Amino acid sequence: MPYTPKVLAFAGSTRKDSFNKKLVKVAAEAARAAGAQVTYLDLRDIPMPLYDGDLEAESGLPENVKKFKKILMEHDGFLISSPEYNSSISGVLKNAIDWASRPVPGEAPLACFAGKVVSLMSASPGALGGLRGLVIIRSLLSNINLIVLPNQVAIPKAHEAFDAEGKLKDPKQQTSIEALSRDLVGVLVKLKG
Repeated sequence: MPYTPKVLAFAGSTRKDSFNKKLVKVAAEAARAAGAQVTYLDLRDIPMPLYDGDLEAESGLPENVKKFKKILMEHDGFLISSPEYNSSISGVLKNAIDWASRPVPGEAPLACFAGKVVSLMSASPGALGGLRGLVIIRSLLSNINLIVLPNQVAIPKAHEAFDAEGKLKDPKQQTSIEALSRDLVGVLVKLKG
């Protein structure tokens, strides 16, 4: 039976009309077309409190953190679209990663991240498309033992980039996102197939 990569797609935003949610959905569709089983997750649906070591010590991991970690564990790779906030990543994304990095008793350190493969993208109204934030998320994810693929896509002028259905208007941008997703699926097949 051939191996089917399991890919989780999510954006580091909770805003309803987030450009990064639109972008990662485009990438998710391309990963499906490349043969992956793809799950889209909206971080808005699993709100997590700000990470607090005292809260963790007193109560353990919050239920939504446990849900998020379980979802991460069930997937081989990730498509992450990261908004750029003040030349960095969003607090929502950083907080989710911080919580998920916390081990439970008997769990290996960074169990839901180590050895997983990730492709990164961003969309921003600015001229750089979120590139400065991608530098930060690339460094962070590499340091917690993810395999971060070298290619990435940044979509500038995101407020003009999508049509009414949430699809990219520019065929070159669409092709870049499709290639990013195909690369992720291809690497997962080579590593785990």
